[in-house]
Amino acid sequence: MKLDILAIGAHPDDVELGCGATLAKEIANGKKVGIIDLTRGELGTRGTAETRDEESLQAAKILGVSVRTNMEFADGFFVNDKTHQLELIKMIRKYRPEIVLCNAIDDRHIDHGKGSKLVSDACFLSGLLKIDTKCPDEDGWQEPWRPKHVYHYIQWKNIEPDFVVDVTGFIDKKMEAVLAYKTQFFDPKSNEPETPISSKNFTDSIEYRARDLGRLIGVEHGEGFTVERYVAVGSLYDLK
Repeated sequence: MKLDILAIGAHPDDVELGCGATLAKEIANGKKVGIIDLTRGELGTRGTAETRDEESLQAAKILGVSVRTNMEFADGFFVNDKTHQLELIKMIRKYRPEIVLCNAIDDRHIDHGKGSKLVSDACFLSGLLKIDTKCPDEDGWQEPWRPKHVYHYIQWKNIEPDFVVDVTGFIDKKMEAVLAYKTQFFDPKSNEPETPISSKNFTDSIEYRARDLGRLIGVEHGEGFTVERYVAVGSLYDLK
C-alpha cells in the first residue's frame, strides 16, 4: 500500500499530540495516511503496554488512518544504529510515503530526539540503491524509496515552528484521538501516579497551543512543524 503521508512517533500518542489535526485534515482531503509507533510505551508510568495497544488502535480509527503498526523497539532504550535503521527502512520502502512526519528534534523525553534522528537517517538511507532489504509480508527485494519531505512536529517544548498548518475545523477530531489514550491523560477518578502529561493543564494546553499558533497565522487553530532543509515554493503567491 502506497501512502501519501507516514507519521512516526517514538510512543503511541506522540503522533496524535504532535500532528493529529494535520493528519485528520489531510485524510479529509483524500490523502492516504499511516502511523508507525516505534515502541509500545511500555515504560510509561500510567497504564500498560496492552492498554496503550488498545488505545492506539482506537485513536487510529478516530483519525481514519489507512494503517497503523508498531515496531516494538525498546521504550527508553532503542538506539539509532544499523539494526533499527534497517527495520525502519523496510517500512519506508513498503509504504513509499511522499511526506514523513516525526518527533521533535529536541524535546523533554529522550526518546523523542532519538526517534527524530532515527527516522530522519532511515529516510535518507532508504533511498540508497546498495542497501538491500526484504519485508516479511512482501515478495522479493524492496526497491529504494526516499520521501520527498521530512517534517518534525512540536511536542513538549515550545519550539518556534518553521511553518504552521491551518487546522481550523479539525481540532475536535485531534482531541478525540488524543483522549482515546484514557490511561495517559487527565482523569480526576484515576488512582494512578501523576505525570507531566496527566494534569488538566496539559490537556488544556493542547488546544490553547493550537489556538495561539492559529492566532499567529490569522486562523482559528494551527499546528507547527520544523524542517531540516529549506522549504521551497514556486511563487510568492504560494505563501499565505
